[in-house]
Amino acid sequence: MDTGNKYRILYLCQHLLKHSDADHPISTGQLIRDLKHCYGIDVNRNTLANDLEALRRCGFSIETIRSQSNSYYADTQTFDVPELKILIDAVSSSRFITKKKSEALIEKLLSLTSEHNAERLRRHVHVEGRVKSENEGGYYIVDAVNEAIDRNRKIRFQYADYSPSKRKVIRHNGEYYKVSPYALIWNGDYYYVVGFSERRGMVQSFRLDRFYKAPEITEEEAIPAPANFDVDAYSRSVFRMFDTDCPVTVELYCANRIMNAVIDQFGKSVSVAVADEGHFTVRADVCPSPTFFSWVFGWEGEMRIVSPESVKESYREMAEKALRGS
Repeated sequence: MDTGNKYRILYLCQHLLKHSDADHPISTGQLIRDLKHCYGIDVNRNTLANDLEALRRCGFSIETIRSQSNSYYADTQTFDVPELKILIDAVSSSRFITKKKSEALIEKLLSLTSEHNAERLRRHVHVEGRVKSENEGGYYIVDAVNEAIDRNRKIRFQYADYSPSKRKVIRHNGEYYKVSPYALIWNGDYYYVVGFSERRGMVQSFRLDRFYKAPEITEEEAIPAPANFDVDAYSRSVFRMFDTDCPVTVELYCANRIMNAVIDQFGKSVSVAVADEGHFTVRADVCPSPTFFSWVFGWEGEMRIVSPESVKESYREMAEKALRGS
C-alpha cells in the first residue's frame, strides 16, 4: 500500500475537521476531488462511504445531509463559536499577555474550529491599541510560580518599577525578594502571586509582570500559610476593579512615586512630561465618573486634575457632596 492510501482515513478526517461544519458541508463528489487534489489520493464512492463509517465507529461525529449527492460535515469541534469568541476576547484583552503571545494563542484557538468559523472569528479580533504587558517572559514566570507552589518551595526574585521616564528599574537597588507562594490570582487582567514575604513578615501579593525575570525556585521549604488565611477572602479585600465610559481627555499633575499607578491604569504609551523635580504631568482619556474621581482622591493630593475645567468642577462638586453627607 502506498503512503497516501495508508493514511487515507487520517487525511479524510483532517480535511473534514478543517474545512467543514454545519453551514459548510462537503458533497461526496467534492470530497473525492479534494482528496485527489490536496493529498494525491484516489478514492471512489464506496471507499469513501466505508471510510466515513469507520470514522463514526471510532467516535467521530460525522453528519450526513441526504440528497442526490450526499454531503458531510464534522460535528466534533471542541468549542462552539460563542465559546471560542469568549476565550479569544479574554486573550486579546488581557494586559498580562503580550501582544505577540496574544496573537500566537489566538491562532491556536482558531485552529480548534473549521476554517470558515476561524475566518468569521478572525474578523472580530482586535489586539492592536490595547494596553498589553511588554514582559515576554510571562509564560515562564507563571510556570515557575506554579511549580514552586506544587513543590511547596520558596521563590526568589527581583521586582521592577517604572521610573518617571517610563523605564523599568529594579526595586531596592536590585534586592531579591524571598516569598513562600500560596496561590496565583487573576484580577483586573493581571496575574498576582499571593504568599508570605520574608522581607515584610506578612502575606502580600506581587504582580507577575513586574518580576524582572522568571523567579528562582529555591530548595527551601515554603513557610506554611497562616491558620486563618483564606485566599478568597484575601483577594476580595485587596483587589479592586475600575470601569470606564464616556472618555474625556484630562491633564493630571502627579508625584513621581505614583508613575506605576499611572502606567497600570493607562498603559506605557500614555503621554507624560516632566513638570518639575518631583512631579510629572499626564494626558489621558478617562471617564469623569465617581470611579475616576475616587481613584484621584485616593492619592491624597499626590495627583491633581489640571484640566479641563469642567472635570475639575465635577470633582469639586462630588467632594462637596461627600462632605455634606448627601
